[in-house]
Amino acid sequence: MGTIANKLTPLHPTHPGSIIKDEIEYRGIAQKKLASQMGVSYTVFNEILNAKRPISAEYALLIEAALGVDAETLTNMQSRYNMQMARQNKKILERFAEIRKLTAVL
Repeated sequence: MGTIANKLTPLHPTHPGSIIKDEIEYRGIAQKKLASQMGVSYTVFNEILNAKRPISAEYALLIEAALGVDAETLTNMQSRYNMQMARQNKKILERFAEIRKLTAVL
């Protein structure tokens, strides 16, 4: 049986882009230069770094090649981020409540 601490989720989900952004800033690498070296659109890359676009498996692999940050970790982070955001979405929560009412066993 898990403890309550294991079931806690962060108040503000962490998008993998913020981790990548911190890493490239720490290393002193310019976003445009890195995007160019990876052969990707700077605009798309910047949107990932600013949590405006999800990271794809392809981008995760490119970042792994460029920075050594594990691609699977990045895609897992994205999946957790997506789930946390969905769980905080009021429309989805309302839908869940309606579904639970309809499927409740008496």
